[in-house]
Amino acid sequence: MRSAGGTGRSTGRRRRRRSPSLLAALLAGVLAVAGCGADPDAEAAPPAGPAPTTPAVGDPSPSTGPATPGPVPKTLRFTGKTLDGAAFDAAGLAGRPVVLWFWAPWCAACASQAWTVAEIAPGFRDTVPIIGIAGLGEHKAMTDFVTEFELEPVPQLDDREGTLWRRFEVVEQSTFVIIDRDGTVVHQGWLDGEDLTRRVTALAA
Repeated sequence: MRSAGGTGRSTGRRRRRRSPSLLAALLAGVLAVAGCGADPDAEAAPPAGPAPTTPAVGDPSPSTGPATPGPVPKTLRFTGKTLDGAAFDAAGLAGRPVVLWFWAPWCAACASQAWTVAEIAPGFRDTVPIIGIAGLGEHKAMTDFVTEFELEPVPQLDDREGTLWRRFEVVEQSTFVIIDRDGTVVHQGWLDGEDLTRRVTALAA
């Protein structure tokens, strides 16, 4: 009896030992089947990204840089200094209409036009720059004139030597020289406030 009982317990233990091995073999078989069904190139293929877009018509190209400035017309090939001593190069105005205002600090007509220039010049600074060219006076009188009529936002050139007055053949004040965007002088002479505003507005359109 002991012999039979001992044999039964021994057989049960042997069966329990084989159970983990059998389970491991079954799992290995399942994994092998699953592995065979996978695409061998699946891991090597990169994830699909968004489709490349085509720029819309009119979109700027990444290689597009700033516009190349055009040639400087002869009328704008001059330099000078402002009343506060800064260097000025008219070549930077090329491609835009420009108004040159020749004035003198003691001129009553210039004083009457100064308010109009002070009023409209800031609004047209980027489209039709107005540049004052002061002459026929002393530096202090010129700076006092600018302060009195609130002309500080308007570039004012110191032309006490008369270099620019002679260049543009200006013989009296107040004189406006209007240059179109091609560099052609389209007006030279007197303008009252209303005419000046009308012409500058038309040039900016």
